[in-house]
Amino acid sequence: MTTVDAHRAATALPPAARRSPAGPVLALLWAGAFAVLALWWSDTGSVIGAAGWLTGAGRIAGLLCGYTCAVLVGLMARVPLLERRIGSDRVARWHAMAGRYTVCLLVAHVVLILAGYAAQDRQSVLHETVTVVLDYPDMLKATAATVILFAVGITSARAARRRTSYEFWYYVHLLTYAAVFLAFGHQLALGDDFNGNAVATAAWYVLYLGVAALVLWFRILVPVRFNRRHRMRVESVQREAPGVYSVVVRGRRLDETGARAGQFFRWRFLGEGMGWTSTPYSLSAPPRPDLMRITVKALGGHSAAVSLLRPGTRVWAEGPYGAMTADRRTAARSLLIAGGVGITPLRALFETLPGEVTLLYRARTAEDLALGQELEALARWRDAKVLYALNGPRGERPDLSAGALRSAVTDLAGHDVYLCGPHSFAQDVYRELRAAGVPDRRIHHESFEL
Repeated sequence: MTTVDAHRAATALPPAARRSPAGPVLALLWAGAFAVLALWWSDTGSVIGAAGWLTGAGRIAGLLCGYTCAVLVGLMARVPLLERRIGSDRVARWHAMAGRYTVCLLVAHVVLILAGYAAQDRQSVLHETVTVVLDYPDMLKATAATVILFAVGITSARAARRRTSYEFWYYVHLLTYAAVFLAFGHQLALGDDFNGNAVATAAWYVLYLGVAALVLWFRILVPVRFNRRHRMRVESVQREAPGVYSVVVRGRRLDETGARAGQFFRWRFLGEGMGWTSTPYSLSAPPRPDLMRITVKALGGHSAAVSLLRPGTRVWAEGPYGAMTADRRTAARSLLIAGGVGITPLRALFETLPGEVTLLYRARTAEDLALGQELEALARWRDAKVLYALNGPRGERPDLSAGALRSAVTDLAGHDVYLCGPHSFAQDVYRELRAAGVPDRRIHHESFEL
């Protein structure tokens, strides 16, 4: 490790960390699932024979699938309580988990219902499938919804994600809205638990209309108001390191966006063929009243095109999102650990976090250190410490083991640690931090690997 050392900043006692509402939100979601089961229980008499058991299980799976569809869309609505207090990464993982539950429940619903109907009618499953799809009300729409949800599930699998572009995944994922819309009529038309049950039907409408209202408000109306108010355009583009560029965006009253160091926006650059995709990039400097800056590494089509942006290009942004801010701080001392382009949000935190701060920056070579001069200037300005972890002359990787981290940072276990970088890097460092005695509650990171 190469060290750029300066005087230490005066230590300030941290504010009390805000309690995350993750627990109550999860409890509410599970309570909704149990309420759905209670609906089936209250509406079901005796279950007779194999056909009755199969169709009963299929009804349960269908009800839960309809509920998780609403949860899926609600988690996509970008509600500030979830995105900023719980964290966009955790919400994304909840969404991915709900998606897996939805696909599994959908498969179970289709298989069990068709098997139950076939047993009841003494027909083959194939014959029953054709009859149900062609003759039952709203089944063609439900079939289309099923195909869409399967396509979304397949493209969201980790193996498929690695082989497709972000843009392709993004647009396929948006089809979830269409699938939920198509399936809604089927749920009410053929759901025995809703026929003649005005209370259950009203509750289902409230659930779906409430989720639709969240999407309309937070994904459409709020961004329109935000961008009409701030009117952002590209001010300049600057190369920071090989394949890494900073984009400075100018706008009006940007200090009123509520953005904080450590957060990110979802960006569209209207022009240059980039306006069709909304991509998350973190702020690499604290926002000013008229300027914001992001720093991007070319990892895909959209990020590679950032270097070609021209001054004056209109910008559409949504946010701010993310919970990796100073609010998570629980101690008077902080360690920031960045891997590669993970320096982006940590550079902004390095400037603004109160108390004693140390930054550890992992990169392959000195040439790959983006924003290096800024970091050293900030270290001198705020009397902080910067440690660089670079490859050796023969390409050997630096030692980031628990022992090496404890040697580099005095009283490591007494620090809050902010961690940002590639998923495998973050996993490895997280394990070493835990082995070094850092409590889990003091390791703050956001990862979107699902």
